[in-house]
Amino acid sequence: MKPIEMKTPLVEMDGDEMTRVLWKLIKEELLLPFIDLKTEYYDLGLPHRDETDDQVTVDAANAIKRLHVGVKCATITPNKQRVEEYSLKEMWKSPNGTIRAILDGTVFRTPIVTSCIHPVVKTWEKPITIARHAYGDVYKATEYRVTAPGKAELVFTDKDGNETRQTIFDFEGAGVLQGQYNRDDSIASFARSAMRFALSTGQDLWFSAKDTISKQYDQTFKLIFEEIYEKEFRAAFEEKGITYFYTLIDDAVARVIRSKGGFIWACKNYDGDVMSDMISTAFGSLAMMTSVLVSPDGNYEYEAAHGTVTRHWYRYQAGEKTSTNPVATIFAWTGALRKRGELDGTPALCGFADKLEQACIETIESGVMTKDLTLLSEIPVRETADSFRFITAIREKLEEKLA
Repeated sequence: MKPIEMKTPLVEMDGDEMTRVLWKLIKEELLLPFIDLKTEYYDLGLPHRDETDDQVTVDAANAIKRLHVGVKCATITPNKQRVEEYSLKEMWKSPNGTIRAILDGTVFRTPIVTSCIHPVVKTWEKPITIARHAYGDVYKATEYRVTAPGKAELVFTDKDGNETRQTIFDFEGAGVLQGQYNRDDSIASFARSAMRFALSTGQDLWFSAKDTISKQYDQTFKLIFEEIYEKEFRAAFEEKGITYFYTLIDDAVARVIRSKGGFIWACKNYDGDVMSDMISTAFGSLAMMTSVLVSPDGNYEYEAAHGTVTRHWYRYQAGEKTSTNPVATIFAWTGALRKRGELDGTPALCGFADKLEQACIETIESGVMTKDLTLLSEIPVRETADSFRFITAIREKLEEKLA
């Protein structure tokens, strides 16, 4: 079969540990035999990020701004233990946080649903999409360890040199401080992205925060969402027959559990991080969720919504077989390839992405699945496959579809 054409490269960002192993296998088994794969490669593995003082992450983000589509493997955000394990120069920040700060936009995460696994929450009939703001908050916060008594102040100096000061806390002993920020224009982009996505999918949009406690920070989000909805989207929402509403995040959690699903839940950055893991786990597995960052100027970054599967990596290094689920990583590739095909006008590439996703779902529904899914499956499990065998089974299904 002649390889399917790609006109423009997409930005490929390699990652760490077990997901890096799967990344290579997915390319070798599911992509390179079938498509004329063109990528601009960036190694975001922790050792190379350390070698480049994390400049490679910045370069990758800027490449996405130039080529408009990127696909990213899971990466390590180092803590103190990782600094020692990898002999790092410093505790580098989250690569995802760096990329999102450069691209801005919103992360949309949706569970990948199969007929043989039903949500833990029995009322859920349809997937719930998390729309996560991808800028600022704790991911770009400034932190300080207080080691002695003293007064902590929040100081703002305007361009004319005028200062506004507020006391945060009078420390009588050791403690810790954190200062975080956001921008009105980024919040507005978040609101518009979420509302456009709701219109394009015909789903209701919820937004939740905690403005009763955070009377400036969270209330700013709430007011900007309300203003943009009223001025720009209310008529279109009503015509479409969908709704937008705001609720406190603790109320939203209760309502989500009682809902039937099938809506978009917009959350601030950290809230979205936590809630997307809750949603994906309740629907089945962290490895069964799509994730795409959509920036306001038309850039797209696809990734798996989970981590580097460290526990399996250590077992793999010891020579053991692992049953690591690669589906979210495969869907990151298919999402990027489909978007590349849409932007370049190459429908065959879009069709390939569709067939590869179908091959993944059909493999699972045939009873061949990784260990995380066998524990959840409501059909007889024909084979609990290790990672390599599972990808081989997907390839067999894909070849049938492409024949």
